[in-house]
Amino acid sequence: MSQDEILIRASEPEDVPDLTEVMNQPRAVWGTMQLPFTSVATRRERFKVTSASQTMLVAVIEGKVIGSLGLSRLEGRRSHVGTFGMAVHDAYAGRGAGTALIAAAVEQADRWLNLRRLELTVWTDNTRAIALYERFGFEREGLMRDYAWRDGAYADAISMARLRP
Repeated sequence: MSQDEILIRASEPEDVPDLTEVMNQPRAVWGTMQLPFTSVATRRERFKVTSASQTMLVAVIEGKVIGSLGLSRLEGRRSHVGTFGMAVHDAYAGRGAGTALIAAAVEQADRWLNLRRLELTVWTDNTRAIALYERFGFEREGLMRDYAWRDGAYADAISMARLRP
């Protein structure tokens, strides 16, 4: 699938059912800090709480939301920093949606939000995601041991960041 066939746009309230499906996929749950079996109703409530400092993007193929990325600008003395998390539907992994979402987020951060630093956290065993982030200039900054409980065990994570060139 070419990136020309992937539409990146702002998330809308009517996307919540598709977003819930994305976030409830086994691989998506494994790769994020989300919990499995989150309901559409719960996601609708979360969607209502987004702030002006958040940019919520979705990847759409043939009218279906198949991925999402949330970019948040920090405040105060860290207002030059943005953080993000993303997920792609298991059935669409490896088809360019993650690349398209990150490209859009980096453009938003660099050209519109004037963010100097983008940072993220990724599981140490999520090698595909790490490779994707590195292609966009993210560098490993530190290892966080036993970062969170995931799938029945503590999992390590890596902090990564990209400074705007």
